[in-house]
Amino acid sequence: MKVGVLQFFSWPERRVALETVYERAFDRIAIMDETGYDAVWLAEHHFSSFSICPSVHLMGMHIANRTRNLRIGTAVSLAAFYHPLRLAEEVALLDVLSGGRVNWGAGRGYQTVEFEAFGVPPNESYQRYRETVEIVLKAWTSDRLTYDGDYYHFKDVEVLPKPVQEPHPPVWLAASSAESITWAGEQGFSIMLDPHSSHQKIAEKREFHRQKLEENGYSNEGRDLPMARLLAVAETRSEAEAIARRGAEWTVGSHKKPGLKAVDTGSRLNQALFAQQSITGESGGVDPIERYLNGVIIYGTPDEVVDEIQRLKEEMYLGYLLCAPLSHSTFMLFTEKVLPKIL
Repeated sequence: MKVGVLQFFSWPERRVALETVYERAFDRIAIMDETGYDAVWLAEHHFSSFSICPSVHLMGMHIANRTRNLRIGTAVSLAAFYHPLRLAEEVALLDVLSGGRVNWGAGRGYQTVEFEAFGVPPNESYQRYRETVEIVLKAWTSDRLTYDGDYYHFKDVEVLPKPVQEPHPPVWLAASSAESITWAGEQGFSIMLDPHSSHQKIAEKREFHRQKLEENGYSNEGRDLPMARLLAVAETRSEAEAIARRGAEWTVGSHKKPGLKAVDTGSRLNQALFAQQSITGESGGVDPIERYLNGVIIYGTPDEVVDEIQRLKEEMYLGYLLCAPLSHSTFMLFTEKVLPKIL
């Protein structure tokens, strides 16, 4: 099993200086670099204290200078909000200066406030995102780029630098909706799976991706498919549950704020295949906190968490755990008492 960390830079109630939030994260990343973690995956968000990391590429460069072994993942570059040539340049530059340690994750984004502030109509976002991904890959693998799409048009542009990794850094698409998983399967892309769906839904999405890959002539064998899971570990189960509950309350509360709700693309396909509770639990009458505690967050004592991860390896084919620790103590206990038993 591979294990990475989905690194948020949350600033709850702004209790400490923002610089302290970053320094604590850098301290944990230094530990990751020496203890067998595969990668730190940086979460890009805008206009919210849920995670203050508006540039995963700039943050990645800072981390590259402080580490030697850890791969640096973007989870994700919000591709619909970038000019594709600038995005290709920035990720390639990060790959060059990090010595070829980039894992490139790209996604469409989902928060209303981001689409509004960046002036991207939600109904255009899928096509803009897909064109951007296509252009970035062509820019990395072509001496000179020519492209004619719905939104972007380029002729004979030399995009430099090229990445160190050949033919380019490994690529994952953040895929939670049926549309995005279908497109990833049609194009042969690997996917990463979100931290807010239940274990059962993650397993269903993984299986749907496998089907789409095979329908289009691609194999599922040998792929790393990071599955993001919120994590709470403590010496007693009651302490772990308290950490998990606080984390669920923070997550749900953050996404209830104006503008942070998910955009509605009106997808009948998505509604049919992956109907489930929203992050805030506003449909179906299910308490959102209990939903996180009953099938979304992995929590317990170190031994219980080891057992739960082993169960999920069998039931949802968990091969790459992308964990999001809900406290510093969780990260330390996981690193010291869980990680050695699951690697």
